[in-house]
Amino acid sequence: MTTHTAATTSSYDQLPIIDLSAAERGPQARALLHAQLHSAAHDVGFFQLVGHGVTPAETDALLTAMRAFFALPEADRLALDNVGSPHFRGYTRTGDERTGGSRDWRDQLDIGAERPAHVPGPGEPPYWWLQGPNQWPAALPELRSAALAWIDRLSAVADRLLHELLTAIGAPADFYDPIFGDRAHPHLKLVRYPGSAGDGTDQGVGAHKDYGFLTLLLQDTVGGLQVQREDGLFHDVPPIEGAFVVNLGELLEVATDGYLVATNHRVVSPPGATERFSVPFFYNPRLDARVEPLPFPHASQAPGITTDPSNPLFAEYGYNELKGKLRAHPLVAERYHQSLLTPA
Repeated sequence: MTTHTAATTSSYDQLPIIDLSAAERGPQARALLHAQLHSAAHDVGFFQLVGHGVTPAETDALLTAMRAFFALPEADRLALDNVGSPHFRGYTRTGDERTGGSRDWRDQLDIGAERPAHVPGPGEPPYWWLQGPNQWPAALPELRSAALAWIDRLSAVADRLLHELLTAIGAPADFYDPIFGDRAHPHLKLVRYPGSAGDGTDQGVGAHKDYGFLTLLLQDTVGGLQVQREDGLFHDVPPIEGAFVVNLGELLEVATDGYLVATNHRVVSPPGATERFSVPFFYNPRLDARVEPLPFPHASQAPGITTDPSNPLFAEYGYNELKGKLRAHPLVAERYHQSLLTPA
C-alpha cells in the first residue's frame, strides 16, 4: 500500500509502519520486512505494527471490559487499590504513580501473569516480590478472562515479532527463547487519562524508556503519545486503527550494545475533560533471566548504550523492574518495601 511506503520515509509525521504478515508472503516480502524492521529498530526504536493477526473482535472484548471497569463506582475500583498488594498489582488512583519524580495524571489497573505469591526467602533476590496474584473486580468477572486472554495473545505476537527482529539484524532468531517460555513475566496496564489536571501540568506520563524487551501499545483515537526523534524533539504519534505502537525496551539496547535503541516517550494529557484510554503490554522475560549479549554481525557498529547514573541497568531482569516499581509506586514501596528504598 502506498500509505506504508510514505510512512517509512524520514518524515516525523508518522512512525515507520511494519506489516508483520509479510513474513508469510514469500522470501522477497520477508526480506523487505526485515529491511524495514532493521531500520526502524536501529534508527527510531519505535514503529506501528499492522498485520499482527489480532482481530477486531478480540480487541473489542478487551476494550469493552476495560471501559466497564473504569465506569464502576469509585469504591469498587478502590477495593483493588494496589496499596493493598506487595506485588504492585491492582488499581492506582489518578496522580498516585510517578515518572521522573512527578505525578502521572491517569488512573490504571496493573495486571501480570496469574501466579501464586513468591515471598523472597533468606538469600533470595527481592525481585520475587513482583510475582503474585492479580486483583480483580468482583462485579466484573469478564475483565479477568479478557485481560488474561490478551496477555496470552500479545505474548504470542511479541514472540513472533522478536524472532523476526533478531533475524532482521542477522542474529539467531531463538537466542532469547530460554529466558521467556512459561515463566516469562508479562505486564499489562489498563489506563485511563481523565483529561488535564487543571493546575497547568500536562504530564499524562513523563518522559521515560521501558525496561523490558518489547512494548505493544493499543491506543484509542484521542492521541497524546509523543516520541523523541533524532532532532531531540517530542513528536506526536497519530493513531492508526488496528495498529499497535511498538517500542524497544532497555534490555534490547543493552543486549546489542546500543545498536537497537530504546527511545524516550511520554504522554501529554488530553485537553479539558477528554478521556483517553490506552493498553500497553510489556513483553518481559523471567524475573531471574540474565540477558546475555546478542551475537550479530553488526555488533562492531554498535555505539554503546546510553548510560544514566540515576538509572542503572542490571543483568538480571527482575532488578530492573523492581527498581522501576519502587520509584513509580511510592505508596506501595513505603508500605511493604522500606528496606529496599535508598535513603534520600
